[in-house]
Amino acid sequence: MTQPFLIRKYLRDIEMPFCAGCGIFTIMNTFLRAIHELGHEDLSKFVFCSGIGCSAWIPSPHFIADSIHTPHGRSIPVATGVKLLRPDINVVVFGGDGDIVGIGLSHFIHAARRNLDILAIMVNNMVYGMTGGQVAPTTPFKIKTTTTPYGSFEQPLDAARLAVTAGACYVSRWTTIHQNELRESIKKAMKIKGFRFIEAVSQCPTAFGRRVGFKDVGEMLKWFKENSVSIKQAEKLDEDELAKKIVVGEFIQRQRPTFVDNVYKTIEEAQKIDEN
Repeated sequence: MTQPFLIRKYLRDIEMPFCAGCGIFTIMNTFLRAIHELGHEDLSKFVFCSGIGCSAWIPSPHFIADSIHTPHGRSIPVATGVKLLRPDINVVVFGGDGDIVGIGLSHFIHAARRNLDILAIMVNNMVYGMTGGQVAPTTPFKIKTTTTPYGSFEQPLDAARLAVTAGACYVSRWTTIHQNELRESIKKAMKIKGFRFIEAVSQCPTAFGRRVGFKDVGEMLKWFKENSVSIKQAEKLDEDELAKKIVVGEFIQRQRPTFVDNVYKTIEEAQKIDEN
């Protein structure tokens, strides 16, 4: 890192569509700052894949980089193809909770199971923000949305713990109030091979906050701060207490053979058999 961080050198000179107070601004800034601190003066060694939703607009069209905007929920299978073709490239997936663990849930599970060598960053705003504020897989129990006006009657999906169970090699969760922790988590994940999953819990003042009853973005960030607990703290809470908390921290870090390594190794073995 030889120069001070300037976010504009990574971004195209176009207007952003995000609502005022959206957490996407924080996550975009945090990611690019982390990349800068790792020594990347540009994004030439990256390919970004994203689906449909507010969070999918983070890399495409805003990053000065190669990016693929895929159909809803299909960013991970597209990223699989990119990584298989170019194992030397850093492949990063951005998406919202509906995109990655809603319609894209099966791809998410199998990427973790296979230990696909990509970094997936899921911006969890706990609602389908772009399409009107419908209930999402991650919407907290009893929270009102446009499709659950009397409160959600489903328990939310814990994407971080699911990733651990499915086989991811690195998993963490932070909120937009934990900018330093999130930045360091991204830097750590970039240095690891295998399927890395970072969940960034983010405020959506337009589709979520106003329906829940938050007066402004500040109240929502205060809620993140007051209700976030570490993994160790969470172990001391019962199920009812945990339902009202956001568990943050690093859930796992481990080494496993990657999907790409296994595929290329199998090709080499098959070629040796054919030669004989």
